[in-house]
Amino acid sequence: FLDCISAQPCICSFLTTTAEKMASGGKGASLQNYNNELVKCIDDLREKREEVNRQILSSEEEKAKIQKDLSILTERLQKINENLVRKTQARNEYDKTIQETEAAYMKILESSQTLLHVLKRESINLSKKKQSSE
Repeated sequence: FLDCISAQPCICSFLTTTAEKMASGGKGASLQNYNNELVKCIDDLREKREEVNRQILSSEEEKAKIQKDLSILTERLQKINENLVRKTQARNEYDKTIQETEAAYMKILESSQTLLHVLKRESINLSKKKQSSE
């Protein structure tokens, strides 16, 4: 008789029952009974609506919390990324300083070796001159 929507089974049931009683000649059914049943169906629908409303509020609270957490995490991620950039730049500067210092140290070692060879040679030459003058 009626194409009922799933959210309104109580009203649909009430209307179907009422229509069947009227069609079958159930004229003896009192209007008060129909009214009481309709009020009960409306109350049932209100309870179901309130349950759905509670679920909506709960979901909205959860959504707000997740959005807040996401905002906090996004801010933390941004700070960490900025910190990583600064630390990477500092590391690169250390690498450059180490390379330059090692290169300078190698030059000092080479110069020290050269100086040592020159000193040895001069020492030998001086020793030879001293021996030849005696």
